[in-house]
Amino acid sequence: MTEVTPAILVESFSELNEKLAKFVNITKMVQIDMCDGKFVPSTSWPMGRGDQESVQAILDDEEGFPFWEHLDFEFDLMVLNAHKQFDFFARLGAKRIVFHLEAEDEKDFKEFLESMDPYFKDNIDIGIAINTTTDISKLDQFINHIDFVQCMGIENIGFQGEPFDERVLTQIKSLRNKYPELDISIDGSVNENTAPLLIEAGVNNLIIGSALLNSYDIRETIKEFESL
Repeated sequence: MTEVTPAILVESFSELNEKLAKFVNITKMVQIDMCDGKFVPSTSWPMGRGDQESVQAILDDEEGFPFWEHLDFEFDLMVLNAHKQFDFFARLGAKRIVFHLEAEDEKDFKEFLESMDPYFKDNIDIGIAINTTTDISKLDQFINHIDFVQCMGIENIGFQGEPFDERVLTQIKSLRNKYPELDISIDGSVNENTAPLLIEAGVNNLIIGSALLNSYDIRETIKEFESL
């Protein structure tokens, strides 16, 4: 069965609560897009200047991450040199973390992965996201230190509702041929039209934003995608 992970992008702590509530008792994992306004033009919670009290309360264990009893969280870090802030995101409550290769200094990033604390290696899944124009050979030096790869189905990342970039299909097929056992996620423009093509290409985890949030029945829509 195909894995389906809902994705949200929020500007405030109240919006985070509102959107996460939609998935309680429906799914176990939700991806939260985090944008810094540097690697991508948009800025989202918790990288903006607002709601810093809510962020600090979570870091200080004064308040739990919303719905942490019911959900696990994957942080998709569209953040420049995000590995330098790894402790921040780990303390915030990530179960899975996605670093964007194009946002990292490759030498420093490799050293970070190689020297990661064993506790974090055992408790947080690490993934690398690549753009549609990135050669998959760039992953070779990292592949033994990560748990999955996330391909981007859109050209302009950091926004929801962007058009599908068909180049990702060739990229996924190449990844699947090169690394047959690799977990491959796809994020961006995943819907009822593109999902069958993506699964056929070799994806096993669909990251879905707008197509779920805009559906009348999220639970049923997830089941439909899982059955593809």
